[in-house]
Amino acid sequence: MVKIGNFFFRYRNALFPLVFALLFFEGTWPVFNSELAEIWEIILGITIALSGQILRALTVGFAYIKRGGKKKRMHAETLVQEGIFAHCRNPLYFGNILILLGVGIAGNSLLFVMFGIPFLFFAYAAIICAEETYLEKRFGQVFKDYCKRVNRIIPDFSGIGNTIKGMEFNWKRLIVKEYATPFAWITGLLLLTMKDIYLDQGYEASKSTLWSLLILIMIVATAFFTAWYLKKNKFLRLK
Repeated sequence: MVKIGNFFFRYRNALFPLVFALLFFEGTWPVFNSELAEIWEIILGITIALSGQILRALTVGFAYIKRGGKKKRMHAETLVQEGIFAHCRNPLYFGNILILLGVGIAGNSLLFVMFGIPFLFFAYAAIICAEETYLEKRFGQVFKDYCKRVNRIIPDFSGIGNTIKGMEFNWKRLIVKEYATPFAWITGLLLLTMKDIYLDQGYEASKSTLWSLLILIMIVATAFFTAWYLKKNKFLRLK
């Protein structure tokens, strides 16, 4: 399991988008066929994805953690236990799972539900297993004690007020480190919606909706490239 986790960790940025491509396959079977069910499915999916993005934003803003070293291998200089990490050992991964699950639900693809979501869950379970094996070797008893206090996946937010009291939320770090994630899933979800609307209604019957969604994609893209420009030209310097 550890070897599998190390493999997924190294190539996760390439593997996961390929799995998401299942949502765009023409002819994938829908989970729900009624229009009302599809609307509620989209609402549910977006809500779940947003909750995952909020969790990631809070995690990065309060106490950032970096575990990718040279050649994309696991690396950790310190064991971060502050901020959201005081309530969940893997809040970024749990946020990712919520985002992936939410987009998958909103995409209404039985193919993705049957194969994509189980694969992603397995991949993250393997990555977490590999990471925790590395951290136990790296930090020993300190990490074992941390594991006894804090849940692996599901956050326990009791006492969150005391945890973040006195902590500074780093907006610059949030933008620099996180701008690509919301761009990817929001753009993907908008494109999925455009595809479904076009296939169901045709261009003439839905052109106003399609153009509205296209404008939203342009707004999201503008925000992405603005953040990228600020980062590249070091306008947002991290301490």
